[in-house]
Amino acid sequence: MSKKKHSSACPCGLTASFADCCGRYIDGAQLAPTAESLMRSRYAAYTMNNGDYLLASWHSSTRPAELDLSREERFVKWLALDVLSTQAGSASDDAGVVEFVARYKVNGRAQRLHEVSRFRKEDGRWFYVDGDAEEG
Repeated sequence: MSKKKHSSACPCGLTASFADCCGRYIDGAQLAPTAESLMRSRYAAYTMNNGDYLLASWHSSTRPAELDLSREERFVKWLALDVLSTQAGSASDDAGVVEFVARYKVNGRAQRLHEVSRFRKEDGRWFYVDGDAEEG
């Protein structure tokens, strides 16, 4: 699996560097403290084709057995993430919802993914559970 390095601004759209933002969660130095921070780090992981992190941060009840990102690496270019809203999902919650739009290109054609994602925290660690998505 290819894992691209990011040395400038974090791909999740926040102004911090990748290392100071999502990189610390992806490399395992820290746990994402909120549902939104986990969602942002998962987006960053998609931009890097980091399937290992995506699977590790996916709740066991809905996690696929494997995740093949080889097609994405060749054909998908992630462009931007916009978080539209969050419901709960703070450090003191056990569940949260994050609504976002991710923009990307497939073979040069602009696409967008609008998803309302559900997250659950277990033993102090946030996991992606599932989401309702519209692509187009």
